[in-house]
Amino acid sequence: MEQQQWNPGSLLQLSGQYWATCTLHAAVKLDVFTAIGDQQLAGGDIAQKLNISKEGTVRLLNALTAMNLLEKSDDKFSNVPAGKTFLSKNSSEYIGHMITHHHHLMDSWSKLDQGVKTGTPVRVRGSHTSSEWRESFLMGMFNIAMSVAPLLADKIDLSGRRHILDLGGGPGTYAIHYCLKNPGLKATVYDLPTTRPFAEKTIGKFGLTERIDFMDGNYVEEDIEGIYDVAWLSHILHGEGQKDCQRIIEKTVSALEPGGMIIIHDFILNNTMDGPLFPALFSLNMFLGTSDGQSYSEKQITYMLDKAGVKEIRRLSFQGPNDSGIITGTV
Repeated sequence: MEQQQWNPGSLLQLSGQYWATCTLHAAVKLDVFTAIGDQQLAGGDIAQKLNISKEGTVRLLNALTAMNLLEKSDDKFSNVPAGKTFLSKNSSEYIGHMITHHHHLMDSWSKLDQGVKTGTPVRVRGSHTSSEWRESFLMGMFNIAMSVAPLLADKIDLSGRRHILDLGGGPGTYAIHYCLKNPGLKATVYDLPTTRPFAEKTIGKFGLTERIDFMDGNYVEEDIEGIYDVAWLSHILHGEGQKDCQRIIEKTVSALEPGGMIIIHDFILNNTMDGPLFPALFSLNMFLGTSDGQSYSEKQITYMLDKAGVKEIRRLSFQGPNDSGIITGTV
């Protein structure tokens, strides 16, 4: 990979990137893209529709146009295809919940120097905060998973498997798609009680209430009830320290029958811990919001699996959004 050549211009551009980020966040929070929809509207009409100031709205719309997120013609604004597809609530591919979650994280990121100095978190974990934060986080996870889960359901062979444990499964998106792909499969989503309403609502939308159940629990502090022949751990290890990750994996393994399969999906660092970029930045994000969470390397995850007695450990040839990867093994 070609190394970045830094100069004052590129450094200042990097320093000010949050201006564009905040512009996108504001537009999503105000629901600008949904308000425009398929229409071509003047700034004043959009402001009136959203019940916000005309002057601020026009400046925001002009900035979004400069960012190529809107198009402008004869002082009227319209959505570009990406805006209608990903930023309008009327689209099934809407990712605004995750963008809102990113917005909620901004305050803690502005205190990164404080966190590094003290070595302690500067925010409360998203799962333990307000209902608004929790909803944006859970629905954001759902939005992202909806684009990845169908691909993984095709890639990972679960034919012949009977019962999958979706540990920390949130709204149950992956369990849903694995069950849709494998008619003989049922699933259990194990997560905090506060997650249940989101999960049951989502599972119901897909008509899978009879095949997917929800189990209340804290997988760090409590045991895992039941016996399964496959376990799916997606984006949960990064929230915990190595000691708790080891315990989680061992508890999962103890809930698998002989020949059972464990699948770990996470943002995986290289073995020198200095890349790829997103897992490295995400490790900082975990540092800001948890006492011990971090991104792990392939070597670290493989070691934890091996220590738990998992065999046939291998990394699949899959690269998801933001360099997520998959490591599997059997017991």
